[in-house]
Amino acid sequence: MYEAMVLLDNDVVREGYEAAKSTLVDTLQKYEATVHACRRWDERRLSYPIRRKNRATYFISYFEMPGDKIPSFRRELEFNENVLRYLLLAVDGLPEGEVDQAKAEEGADFSVPPPPEDDAIEMDEEAGETSDLDTDDDDMILDDKED
Repeated sequence: MYEAMVLLDNDVVREGYEAAKSTLVDTLQKYEATVHACRRWDERRLSYPIRRKNRATYFISYFEMPGDKIPSFRRELEFNENVLRYLLLAVDGLPEGEVDQAKAEEGADFSVPPPPEDDAIEMDEEAGETSDLDTDDDDMILDDKED
C-alpha cells in the first residue's frame, strides 16, 4: 500500500477539476495501481516558489501497485509538467475515513472552490531577479569576517 501526495499546478485545476484529478488517477491506472482513495487535500501557498508558482492544489491518494512499476510511476510524475512536486510513501494501511472522504468528493453535491488567482512570480528581465521577493539588506549577511 502506498500514499502519494501530489502538488498540481493551479492552472490545470482552473481548467477543470475532474481533468486535474484524472492527471493523477490515469497515471496510477497506467501503472496497474488499484486506487483505494484519491481526493483533493487542499489548495495552499507553497513554502517556496516552484516553477515560478507560489500556490498549488494538493491531492492525496492511497493505492496498491506492483513494486516493479514504482520507478516508472515516479519517472512519469517527474516528467509531467502539471506536477510541481510529489511525495510517495509506503504505508501500513489505509487511514480511517479516507475512503469516505474520497467518495464524498464523487457526490453530485460536491463542488471544489476555484483556486485563488495564482500569484505566479514575475521576473524582472532587466535585473534578472524576481520582483515579488522583498529582501531587506539589514537581514542579509554579506560577509561574516570581522574587519
